[in-house]
Parts: sequence; structure tokens; C-alpha cells
Amino acid sequence: MLTQERKITKRQMLLVDTLVASGCTIKEASQCAGYADGESGRVTASKTLRLPHVQQYMMTRIHETVGLNATTALATVMKLASGAKSEYVKLEASKDILDRAGFKAPDKHMHLHTGDLRVHIDLG
Repeated sequence: MLTQERKITKRQMLLVDTLVASGCTIKEASQCAGYADGESGRVTASKTLRLPHVQQYMMTRIHETVGLNATTALATVMKLASGAKSEYVKLEASKDILDRAGFKAPDKHMHLHTGDLRVHIDLG
């Protein structure tokens, strides 16, 4: 069975773009996108957001938005690593930068040893 790929409508695009850009509620985005006022518009928008082609568009928009803001986030972390007043903040920012550059600290492991272990403590 072949599935027909659906095209996203202008209203659906506006709904997604409003949500991604503003971070508002579905009700607010539905009103901005021209859906019915009140609860019925919110319900219709919620159902729309579950459609596979709308979800695909939303994921694309989220990836684009995160990608564009990544440079700002990196600049902020770099400033914290070099100019924060707190040594702890500098350390955490530095570790974050190293981790993202592929220099992650090795994971700590607990080693269990089996065998005959005897401890004798002479307090006398």
C-alpha cells in the first residue's frame, strides 16, 4: 500500500512557525494562525500538530532554530569559561566546551573484586 505524502498548508506552517518562534501556548498559536477562537481552535490545532507531515515540518523548523542559536550559546559559554567571577562557573563552562569538542572525561567505573579478603585490625 502506497502512502500519499501530504503537503503542509499555509495555516499549518503559520501554526508551527508561531510555536517555534515564540514558544507560546497552542491556544495562542492557533489564534495567530487563524484557527477558530477558544477551545475548538486549540483542539483542532492540537490534532493538526499530531499529523506526521506537520510533525516533520516542526522538527525541521526546530533544528533550524537551534542551529541558528547555537552560535550565540557557544559565545556565551566561551565568555563564561574565561570571564566568570565564580571559579565553579569557569570550570563547568570549560568542561562543557571540552565535552562538545570531543574531549570528554572518562566515565567513572566501580570495580568489584571477588575473592577471599581478610582484614585484621589489632587495637591492642
